[in-house]
Amino acid sequence: MKISHIEHIGIAVESIEKALPYFENVLGLKCYNIEGVAGQKVKTASLKCGEVKLELLEPTSPDSTIAKYLEKKGEGMHHLAFCIEDGVSEALAQADAAGIRLIDKAPRKGAESLNIAFLHPKSTVGILTELCEH
Repeated sequence: MKISHIEHIGIAVESIEKALPYFENVLGLKCYNIEGVAGQKVKTASLKCGEVKLELLEPTSPDSTIAKYLEKKGEGMHHLAFCIEDGVSEALAQADAAGIRLIDKAPRKGAESLNIAFLHPKSTVGILTELCEH
């Protein structure tokens, strides 16, 4: 697979409203987008830090993946996302052929209309890895 850059770092938070003052007032970053991703039962807030985006993830349902993550591990870094130049479908096929455990067998829609798919952290040195394409 061909990675062009880190697309974003996903950060699980209990509340975007409560987390934003730290990122905006202390770190000086600016939130430029807040949106819901119904299929993932999450609300996201996007902030830019140089060329890298930070994506705050707030659960919108107690049975969402982010709610379960927060319950188990608390707030903090959730995943690392890479922008894939040769497409997420091709990258998934390559990862699968290399013996990487896939969470998603096919791309799905994520925040900011990205096509996304996740690789399981048990196969990726403990890092939940998201593959993205614009």
